[in-house]
Amino acid sequence: MRSTGRGMPAFRYHPDPLASGSFRASSEVCVCCDRRTGWIYTATFFTAQDTSGRFCPWCIADGSAAERYEDEFTDSYGLDGVSDEVVHEVTRRTPGFRSWQDPHWLVHCHDAAAFIGEVGYAELARHPEALEQLRFDLRMGGWHDAASLEAFLTHLGDAATAMLFRCAVCGTHLAYADSS
Repeated sequence: MRSTGRGMPAFRYHPDPLASGSFRASSEVCVCCDRRTGWIYTATFFTAQDTSGRFCPWCIADGSAAERYEDEFTDSYGLDGVSDEVVHEVTRRTPGFRSWQDPHWLVHCHDAAAFIGEVGYAELARHPEALEQLRFDLRMGGWHDAASLEAFLTHLGDAATAMLFRCAVCGTHLAYADSS
């Protein structure tokens, strides 16, 4: 199994789950493998079963946590047009992330994009293609007043944020807005 260089398995669609806050250093025991690995999952897991604990990165990476507890780390919403294998990898073998609304994954070049993290306007502005795509999506969603749209975008990081992704194929950055 590949490693991130921090003693943790590598996740193609979530390349830095420590920076995004999906894992943290911990001495907790993984509820799936019953081991202390030094890392514990802190983000979403959707299941009807009582897990009474958290997972280590290895049980997420190899799919054993999703299989044992019969559910997903991320909903398949937004994963239209990708293969069943990619849907399976993102939903059952990739750590999710925290968000105010239901988190969802973005797609580009017929593949799931890699989740980079939660960003404010300053970070998003460093990726003009993601900022422009977000503007377009918000206009399509009914936001027609340009001044209020720009005010919303420039205040990302306050009561709203953007979830930043990078295409796993071509490297294009994408984003969606998340707010309370």
